[in-house]
Order: sequence, then C-alpha cells, then structure tokens
Amino acid sequence: VALLVGCVQSVIALRINAATVQVLARNGVEVIIPPAQGCCGSLSLHTGEQDQARRLARGNFRAFRAALAEGIDAIVSNAAGCGSGMREYPLLFAGEADEGTARAFSEKCMDVSLFLSQLGLIEPGPLPVEMQAVYHDACHLAHAQGVVSEPRALLRSIPNLHLLEAPEAEICCGSAGTYNIVEPEIGRTLGDRKAGNLLSTGAQAVITGNIGCMTQLRDRLGAAGKPIPVWHTMEALAMAYEGM
Repeated sequence: VALLVGCVQSVIALRINAATVQVLARNGVEVIIPPAQGCCGSLSLHTGEQDQARRLARGNFRAFRAALAEGIDAIVSNAAGCGSGMREYPLLFAGEADEGTARAFSEKCMDVSLFLSQLGLIEPGPLPVEMQAVYHDACHLAHAQGVVSEPRALLRSIPNLHLLEAPEAEICCGSAGTYNIVEPEIGRTLGDRKAGNLLSTGAQAVITGNIGCMTQLRDRLGAAGKPIPVWHTMEALAMAYEGM
C-alpha cells in the first residue's frame, strides 16, 4: 500500500503514522510512503477553495504515480478527513481534464481500518493493562465514508480492551475540518456535549480515527477537568502488538 501521511498529522502527531506502519507491517503489508506527497486538499475543500484543492490533489496524483504504476493494492489514509476528501476527487474534478485520473486515484483510496478489516487482522496480544475505552465515530469516517463497524471490530480483537459505546455517538465533536476554527463557540458547545457523553461511560481512554477529532476531544476533555488519553485506532493496535 501507499500511505498518505497527512500534512497536519505528520507535524503534530507523527506517532500515528509510525503506529500505522507498524500495524500494517505486522500484518504482512509492505508500506510505500511517496516522498513528494503533500496536502490532499481536504482543508481547502472545507473552506470552498476548490481551485486550490484541485492544485494540491494534482500534486499527489504526480507523487503517487510511480506507486500506482507498481500495482499497489490501496492508497491508505489514517485521517478520516483526508480519506473523505480523496474519495470525493471524482466530484471535485467532474468535467475537468483530470477527471479520469482523479477517479482512478480515488478508487484506490480507503481508510486503514477498512483495509485491515478486509485483509484480515492478525490477532494482537493484550494491552499492558486491562482497560475500558470508548470509541468515537469521526464524522468524515462514519458519515462520509460509511466506515463504522470495521474499526470497532479491530479494537475488539484486543483481548483485554473492553470497548464501550457513548450516547449520541452519531453527533459531531465540533471539529469538523476547520469548523472549530471558523465557528469556535458552536465548536466548543458541540465538543463539550461530546466530551460529556464520552465521560458518562466511565471509560479510561477514548479511541478514534481522525487527528482533528483527537485534538478537539483532548481540548474539551481537558476543559472538563478529565484529561483522559485520546488514542488513534492504530495506536491502540500498535500497543497491543508491542506486547506480543
């Protein structure tokens, strides 16, 4: 597979990419990271900057060209916002000269949790300590890509991780790409509601599949005086594999 490392994530949470490569390798997957890749354009799409989004996407068409020519099985993303944006490339390039390229690229894109679910996960070992964790559905993963059961199934394969479900699981955390920046008051209101729902489960940690959600949840859990850990799905799996 070829991995999109993400422009935001690769700066503020590089450990997520490291964990993703570790989990994929543990499952026999060769990972290619095209060095010339850049932003996928999703943040530009969120703010209506479609020309900028196309320009950024074309840069990745070039950067991933060699990997695609080698016959990779997928372009995997571990950030729900990036994955959602790349799946929308056919719409973004509709009627453009690059529409065919965009469609071929998009058809190869999938979230890493979906890829591992379809591949068949090698059973991980237990975490260092038994734990109860609550899963948060990133909107760009659950609603935009329809990936809901797959990350939960991966996490439930960890023997001593007890996965909990929060009330109002379908409601946004308030991050929503750039929404918590352009509409901070509403973003905080949604974030506080989400944090309250997650904390109501009594979980010791939160697990999700999007860097934007992770940043928002850490902020609002901290504001609530309950700064419990917030992990990416791949980080939880990597911790389980490390103990084997």
